[in-house]
Amino acid sequence: MTPLRLAVIIGSTREGRIGDRIGRWFVAQARRRDGLAVTVLDLAGYDFPASLPAEPTAAMRSFAREVNRAEAFVVVTPEYNHSFPASLKQAIDYAYDEWQAKPVGFVSYGCRSVGLHAVDQLRTVFTALHATTVRDTVGVDLLDGEPTGRVEEQLRQDARVLLDELCWWGLALREGRAARPYVS
Repeated sequence: MTPLRLAVIIGSTREGRIGDRIGRWFVAQARRRDGLAVTVLDLAGYDFPASLPAEPTAAMRSFAREVNRAEAFVVVTPEYNHSFPASLKQAIDYAYDEWQAKPVGFVSYGCRSVGLHAVDQLRTVFTALHATTVRDTVGVDLLDGEPTGRVEEQLRQDARVLLDELCWWGLALREGRAARPYVS
């Protein structure tokens, strides 16, 4: 079977961010799985415009092509003021049809809330884009410091559950799109 193409999107572009480290940790978990082809879309590496131009830029087109190519997504997001970063919303909006009928999972981080406020809002955004969000998430509490022992094992278990759900939905939706193209 052709591997499921999973794109891991690192949503923070802040200087000094921790999202890239959390993203790399999750990518390592995903790459241990058979049947997945994992790519990383780090928003800090895209030269997106500060305001929306009349015509898409090369960076916007490149990002939309990567979203189109992927069959499933994991969004790595911080929680800033009970929401997700503007850089992530901007990137999400550069694609539309490319998200449709594909599953989206979340790895979030924050203090105490583990980023769940951001995830709740992202679920609404992806629903509007006709994507399917999976139930389980990986949540990192930044107040725990470096995950060790039991906390680290729980995060690994959460990642396994998230990947199980993404693989199931990703394969089911791949078959569905092949049998019957999605229309909205």
